[in-house]
Amino acid sequence: MSDATFTAGLVVLIIGIAIMTFEIIHPGAFLLIPGSVLIVSGLLYMLVPDFLLATLYGPLIVAAVAVAAMLATVPMYQRMGSIHRPMTTNPQTLAGEQGLVIAPVVPDSLRGKVQVGSEIWSARSVRLIPKGTRVRVLGGQGVAVTVEPLEGEAAA
Repeated sequence: MSDATFTAGLVVLIIGIAIMTFEIIHPGAFLLIPGSVLIVSGLLYMLVPDFLLATLYGPLIVAAVAVAAMLATVPMYQRMGSIHRPMTTNPQTLAGEQGLVIAPVVPDSLRGKVQVGSEIWSARSVRLIPKGTRVRVLGGQGVAVTVEPLEGEAAA
């Protein structure tokens, strides 16, 4: 086994582990499949490089094992992906959610901004709500949500 082959396999393995780690921390980028393929490929080139490089079928063997790794990863991704709520794009479905005012909400205007989860929405209210106030979403229409301050939060 040459040092260059082992090093190349190790680099591929490390890249695969990094990609898998990123996907676990920030799910949704569909990186489990390429990550698992790179991990398996890197291990193959580290453990049996002479066999893979000496035969004409080496790349086909790596491809077959990569496909098997991909097929084994899909169910894992489906389990992991199902625990995360989908992004909400409909303001009516936000009723009852809590958010934070990031730009003052002014009555009869859509200049106010509220962050609900990871999304930022234009906001309206019947009264002035200053920046930094925690609010409850009452509902929404179009691209804006209607909010009120949470109990105990100061509103102007």
